[in-house]
Amino acid sequence: MTRTPVALAVVVAATALLAIVGAYCPAMPWLHWVFKPLTTLLIAWSVWRLPSDAPRYRTWLLVGLALSTAGDVFLMLPVDAFVAGLASFLLAHLAYLLALRQRERFFAAAWPFVLYALVAGAVLAQLWPGLPGELRVPVIVYVIVLAAMAAQASAVWWRRRDGAALCGAWGGALFVLSDALLAWDRFVAPFAAASFAVLTSYWLAQRGLARSVPRTE
Repeated sequence: MTRTPVALAVVVAATALLAIVGAYCPAMPWLHWVFKPLTTLLIAWSVWRLPSDAPRYRTWLLVGLALSTAGDVFLMLPVDAFVAGLASFLLAHLAYLLALRQRERFFAAAWPFVLYALVAGAVLAQLWPGLPGELRVPVIVYVIVLAAMAAQASAVWWRRRDGAALCGAWGGALFVLSDALLAWDRFVAPFAAASFAVLTSYWLAQRGLARSVPRTE
């Protein structure tokens, strides 16, 4: 029983690495196309099989992971489907927010919301000059929801102080980092390590949120 989660984590790490290799290898783009959504689906599988006394938490988390998989696909299409990807991840963060609400009420602690509001404002200030006019409102909405999700995850940890809540808090923080890196690469200054940095922090974020499900004792 104890070996299965470890084996699954190794498989997830391997598929994530193959997806990143595919992002940098024009001769084998199929690696990225196959293993990017597969990695997120494997993380969802780890949630599905996890015993838990919080079925609603797990259900909303699975909804978020399914929507994230859709976002993965939209963002890797050969056409520009950025808005569709943005919408998918917006809905995913709403699902994660509803999951986190199962453990603590909204604004159970104020300081994470203040902190992430400051972070969101700083990120938007950097992105604003490079944002196309038609994307400004969607990006503002997305950043607000993402910051609220990460803040709620930290608030849950602040109130609960258990291992699952700590994983959720790290997952929320890494999601903010991943999306900030993605936006910086797209709208401010492209950089060579973007795919590695964005995808690594993204899957660590998803893994953290996956491990935030309260376990059956």
